[in-house]
Amino acid sequence: MTAWSLVYPDYIPAQEGLRETLCALGNGYIVSRACAPDSFADDVHYPGTYLAGGYDRLVSSVGDREIENEDLVNLPNWLPLMLRIGDGEWIGPDSVEQLGYRQELDLKTGVLSRVLRFRDADGRVTRWDERRIVSMHDPHLAAMSVRVTPENWSETLTLRSAIDASVINWGVERYRALEGRHLETLDSRCEESGVISLRTRMVQARHEIALAARNDVKLEGAHIAPARTETLPDMVAQEFEIEAREGRSISISKIAAYFSSKDTATTEPLQEAVAHVQHAPGFHELCQQHVEAWSHLWEQCDIELESTSNDEAQRKLRLHIFHLLQTASAHSVDRDVGVPPRGWHGEAYRGHIMWDELFIFPYLTLRMPFLTRALLGYRFRRLDEARRAAREAGLKGAMFPWMSGSNGREESQRIHLNPRSGRWIPDNTWRQRHIGAAICYNIWEYVEATADRDFLRDFGAELFFEIARFWSSLAQKRPDGRYGIRGVMGPDEFHTAYPGADPETAGGVDNNAYTNLMVSWLLTRAFDVLDLIPSDQRRRLCEKLDLTEDELTRWNEVSRKLFIPIQDDGIIAQFEGYENLKEFPWEEFGEKYGDLQRLDRILEGEGKDPNDYKVSKQADLLMIFYLFSREEIELIFDRLGYEFTPDMIWRNIQYYMERTSHGSTLSWLAHAWVLARADRQRSWQLALKALDSDVGDLQGGTTAEGIHLGAMAGTVDLIQRCYTGLETRSGALMLNPRLPEQVERLVTTVHYRRQILDLEITQERLTVSSRVMTAHPITVTYRGESREMSPGQSFVFVLVPETKPDRNIREHGQRRVREGSTPVQQEEIAP
Repeated sequence: MTAWSLVYPDYIPAQEGLRETLCALGNGYIVSRACAPDSFADDVHYPGTYLAGGYDRLVSSVGDREIENEDLVNLPNWLPLMLRIGDGEWIGPDSVEQLGYRQELDLKTGVLSRVLRFRDADGRVTRWDERRIVSMHDPHLAAMSVRVTPENWSETLTLRSAIDASVINWGVERYRALEGRHLETLDSRCEESGVISLRTRMVQARHEIALAARNDVKLEGAHIAPARTETLPDMVAQEFEIEAREGRSISISKIAAYFSSKDTATTEPLQEAVAHVQHAPGFHELCQQHVEAWSHLWEQCDIELESTSNDEAQRKLRLHIFHLLQTASAHSVDRDVGVPPRGWHGEAYRGHIMWDELFIFPYLTLRMPFLTRALLGYRFRRLDEARRAAREAGLKGAMFPWMSGSNGREESQRIHLNPRSGRWIPDNTWRQRHIGAAICYNIWEYVEATADRDFLRDFGAELFFEIARFWSSLAQKRPDGRYGIRGVMGPDEFHTAYPGADPETAGGVDNNAYTNLMVSWLLTRAFDVLDLIPSDQRRRLCEKLDLTEDELTRWNEVSRKLFIPIQDDGIIAQFEGYENLKEFPWEEFGEKYGDLQRLDRILEGEGKDPNDYKVSKQADLLMIFYLFSREEIELIFDRLGYEFTPDMIWRNIQYYMERTSHGSTLSWLAHAWVLARADRQRSWQLALKALDSDVGDLQGGTTAEGIHLGAMAGTVDLIQRCYTGLETRSGALMLNPRLPEQVERLVTTVHYRRQILDLEITQERLTVSSRVMTAHPITVTYRGESREMSPGQSFVFVLVPETKPDRNIREHGQRRVREGSTPVQQEEIAP
């Protein structure tokens, strides 16, 4: 194991699903799970290849209801490669005795390798050496090279290489009762050139997918022709018969190409796929091109981390960067896609786009801002659908859905299965209207980092204003003169309604503090957006949107008068009425169940309701401290006319950490961030847990359904921005590093307003170096000390120790902050 590799030295069937996800290969166009090529979908293995944005809808019967779900479609499988010795059965990974096994994902090159030795029932020992890529150079190509060596036998060996369109969506167990056959095969054939191909079509979307493959089999340098080709309605296979001899290796290479009817600069997808495969070079050259493309990516995207306490932190950090770049790359730019919270790595959340962009975009914006710009276009192209949704709800502006897929309609389920109880229960997550605030935040942060006013003028401002208009229309005047927002859900997700209320007819809560604070911020920021647009273009946009002075006056009023439920002790209630809920018996349930992360499912299984308790799935109110600096929070509160003191941050962190189950992988990340200044030791411990969330499969099986990309990107951003104190605000790049004590050195590169800056941070020094290029000067600040920096310059700042020591997370008489499933203990600390 190195800082650049993920290695599995043995074969453990129970871990195959996890490994297939973590070792998946992709390029921003397709992602292919790391399934053994001689396996089929069962309870151990799950072959899956997914196209970015490749959605289809089907209707399923659930009891007496018809439910329509849109899914990320499992594409025809390019992998199948099996062998048979003599007249024996086809060999699979679970039908032989494994004598040796090693699977390695090389993060630096994007190459997956598998080496195994196995013994069949007749005692024959065979070695299998495999290398596999999904090309980062050419987004349409995937390839593998296999060398098979008989170690103690000589006999006829039959190799079967196929492409298979009989696949269904079956990768998430709780979805299996729903319809999952999204593909119909239109054509299957073997071309005169020997290329095998399939053309399929999605049932509802009518979206065509073509797959073609070229097989090249050699024995001692001599090409072996196929003995037979089998063409079935959903599969095309070639079989090769070789007179194998002990010690003589047989080499097989398989080059495959995927094309879609939605691809740019293409004609009919089957023709394109076949031609692409025919003209593709051999595996060795393809691999060289692919490795070079990854080398160029790592030059821009790596973060070097020297830690004294955890040697694996660097490797896990790079694994997270690797999967982020496989989900969103330069190949995503011309595609109409967003960034899904589970990547394109599996079928969890059905591949839909949610608020996780909030955690993903900061890294991309400071590395490859053109990617953030392109991905924000996904939201702009769905603006009309969001407007329609707002009108149907009797509101103005644009109401974006919590889950978005192909066309931007709401894709959230209205019922979902609790796998613990086996019951279908109402799903109110569509009430998370805070998704619109996240989009505004993403737009503003992108513009701050890039000064891309053209984007703001052409796309961003219209998107921002229509979301602001929605929130203004949703806010209603209260008897006390303030404005309230009712019937929504915050990021917490456990609180879907008030105790005793019907979640379907009277769902949501009132005045979720996170939501209201975000709305105040975005309505305020809308005026800054107006100021950044030239006057003539501003006039035209206001005329297009019919945005009047009266409406702007209302935005200003609402931004100043939103209600925030603040208790007398300075605790900001998660929502209005939160203080009336019951405290949760953590110790009792911890002893009974151990793991309390999915407390909502546990309580539903017991006939109880999380709405009754002060318990959260993940950070809710604390997200304000995640997104904004203390200075920015003070400005928001001041505008609202509420008193705010810095110690309120600490008290609220303590209060909500004690009441959080960490049922989302985002939770560890958010809590690590908000603790970074107050308790560096605790923050680093939570950061390590967040880095381990997928590698360690901390949620007990969910990683097999797809990576948690929001948490992965967020942990990278935690290192990149939080521990460096990096902010893009007020036209300056602000830096205020405070590395965890266990981190000796951090080296990274960021893009800021057309300059490329290399940062090197130790416990004592901050070095900022700008690469030589043509760009305007920028302002770089460290704790109030500003420097104007031109390309080619370098500055060193001597870091000043914090004037206040870290707070201890445990205070006299306080309960110990919970760590996931660990029950809260009462612990007295000496004064």
